[in-house]
Amino acid sequence: MRAQALKRGFVLHRRDYRNSSLLLEVFSAEHGRLACLAKGAKAAPKGRGALASLLQPFQPLWLHWVGRGEVKTLTRAEAAAPAIALSGERLYCGFYLNELLMRLLARDDPQEPLFVFYQQALADLATEPMDAVLRRFELRLLEELGYALDLRRDRHGAPIDPSRYYGYRPDVGLEPLLDPRWESVPEPVPVVASSLAPAALVSGATLQRLAAGSALSPRESRAARGLMRAALAPHLGPKPLRSRELFRRRPG
Repeated sequence: MRAQALKRGFVLHRRDYRNSSLLLEVFSAEHGRLACLAKGAKAAPKGRGALASLLQPFQPLWLHWVGRGEVKTLTRAEAAAPAIALSGERLYCGFYLNELLMRLLARDDPQEPLFVFYQQALADLATEPMDAVLRRFELRLLEELGYALDLRRDRHGAPIDPSRYYGYRPDVGLEPLLDPRWESVPEPVPVVASSLAPAALVSGATLQRLAAGSALSPRESRAARGLMRAALAPHLGPKPLRSRELFRRRPG
């Protein structure tokens, strides 16, 4: 098979299909998210490259498939590089990135810049502070989907003031808080009692550091996490993320 026929990809999720096959959710640089059926993958002899063990999340792959329907048929898979080793909490973070892509990306929509960013995010997860990697990816994902979050200006177009607090609502954006009672409230404070209340509260200083990609303190990291959760919520819908549940139930 010609090398140019192979496509870069990652397996986002896999599940058993019948007795010997695997149904895969794949993220491809050239084709975006798609479903592939790996026929006989679990029964493939070792001489064919132990296909089932290769088709795992976080393994960079060269892939080839055929078919015009919603579910393609995988015909070839090769390792493009060593698997990205994630363990412990970092493994759950990798599952979270994969679930975001499965929930938010449309099928057959090429996302090459996001694919490159995703691959780098996985590599960064292995060595860098986890929260910083997740926030960068969430921001980039929203940007690529056309829902970029402006962290440098409030809803009125004024530059973010590091000395102030801001409330965030997805339908409004960042609103400077005029009530002085808010100024003494430590971050993070999610407010959900009213549809008119902010979904997240964050300081201007934290917004500036998040926008610049600077290191965040533990308190700032919690505030940034609440902000991004509020920003993603309208696009994810009411169904809980499985990766969050797994993280909460992790042993230890």
